[in-house]
Amino acid sequence: MFETIYSQLVLAAAVLVVTFVFVKGDEPERMGGAAYAMVFLAATMIKGDATPNVPRWGVMGLEIVLLVVFLGIAWQSRRAWPIWAASFQALIVTSYALVAANLRPPVDAAATVINMSNYGILITLAVGTFWAWQERRAASLR
Repeated sequence: MFETIYSQLVLAAAVLVVTFVFVKGDEPERMGGAAYAMVFLAATMIKGDATPNVPRWGVMGLEIVLLVVFLGIAWQSRRAWPIWAASFQALIVTSYALVAANLRPPVDAAATVINMSNYGILITLAVGTFWAWQERRAASLR
């Protein structure tokens, strides 16, 4: 699965962001980071068919669960990052739904949307954690 340098770099970036979330984040960030990490690992472990344009129901179910988690965090939190994370996750779920609805999107297009949305989620988690950390530091200085 991680035989290319590109996939190893993406995995390293995900590990660094999730580690940063656990070290410096508050409870909403940690819940989001833990959910992202568990879905990332579970989706990696699911053996899917390599056939293009065939729905991968297990991965789609995991992505829907992650969307619900981000929506729940957004509902309970006053921060903005969960809304952005849920938006990127909704793009991922929509890509899987297009394949499941047999609309036959180009494989490269669906993969690009999923990959870029995952980068967006990682950036959103990192920025949200950074701002939570800075808010906590500013509150302790007063």
